[in-house]
Amino acid sequence: MKREDLTEKLLDIKREKGWSWKHICEKIGGYSEVLIVGAIMGQMKLTKPQAANAGELFGLSKAEVAMLNEVPMRGTGTPMPPTDPLIYRFYEMVMVNGPAWKALIEEEFGDGIMSAIDFDMALERVANPKGDRVKITMSGKFLPYKYYGASGNVPEYGFKEG
Repeated sequence: MKREDLTEKLLDIKREKGWSWKHICEKIGGYSEVLIVGAIMGQMKLTKPQAANAGELFGLSKAEVAMLNEVPMRGTGTPMPPTDPLIYRFYEMVMVNGPAWKALIEEEFGDGIMSAIDFDMALERVANPKGDRVKITMSGKFLPYKYYGASGNVPEYGFKEG
């Protein structure tokens, strides 16, 4: 079985049972809903205990449970640019706001990147009389670039200079 076949099987079971993502995430436990749903969608991996919980919940074979614990080929399955309207909006946000985010992060932290590995994300619904809002909070560790061959008084890493 391929990972994408397992994803389709899990989504079929979710539909047949009428389960919400909240229900599935509570039963699997241990991580944020974004990470658990990402694992069900084939983009993240679950720990062995979480994979076992998913196996029990979905009635999976040992091989399928093991597959949930394997590192997936991330980023596959979504064309670039994305064609799904909601996913495209995120792409658009990065394309439009990315240069400003980059400039502001570099001014505050220095020359580097925000990690998408040492990373947290939360999604919440915020009531608003003009229409409920989607609030996404992302928190990634700042990783300064290392300047190769630095010597003397030259900084080795790209932290903001005081």
